[in-house]
Amino acid sequence: MKAYYDRRAPEYDEWYLGSGRFADRDRPGWETEVEALRAALEGLPPARTLDVACGTGFLTRHLPGEVVGLDQSGSMIEEAGRQAPRASYVVGDALDLPFDDGSFDRVFTGHFYGHLETDDRETFLREARRVASELVVVDSALRPDVEPEERQERILNDGTSWEVYKRYFTPEGLVEELGGDVLFAGRWFVAARS
Repeated sequence: MKAYYDRRAPEYDEWYLGSGRFADRDRPGWETEVEALRAALEGLPPARTLDVACGTGFLTRHLPGEVVGLDQSGSMIEEAGRQAPRASYVVGDALDLPFDDGSFDRVFTGHFYGHLETDDRETFLREARRVASELVVVDSALRPDVEPEERQERILNDGTSWEVYKRYFTPEGLVEELGGDVLFAGRWFVAARS
């Protein structure tokens, strides 16, 4: 998947911004919900935070406190450095975090957890809980137009096609899986804090 994200980095935020390939999608209330999600993240207490699979830094820039972004893709890290320059960044493996036990107060991840199949989910949760006492997960909400689990074809602006595993969550389902509480529940996004 590293190659996919390296190639997608310059266009990734088109999904959030509703531009490029996403310009014609019917997403009622999308902009309002992105803004509400941003406000929910900014409302978290400041903490030393590891943003795992930080991508372009679209959400990283809204995390309060000292933030370290980690991504396997150097291209994503370059984008994140431009978008969220107050954070520091590390290229690394989300399933083998290159940090000592208890190095952070919080692990945050946005739209990464839903791409993990069972064994990788268990590994990620073990690693996240090893390096921080708190975990915040933002991902895609389960809606009538998607299945809870899908294999999706993703086509990039260069025309290349990639297959991606994707899960969608109800707020209650995400909390049941992670423990903790619902941080955000919307039509498009859900977040849990444990």
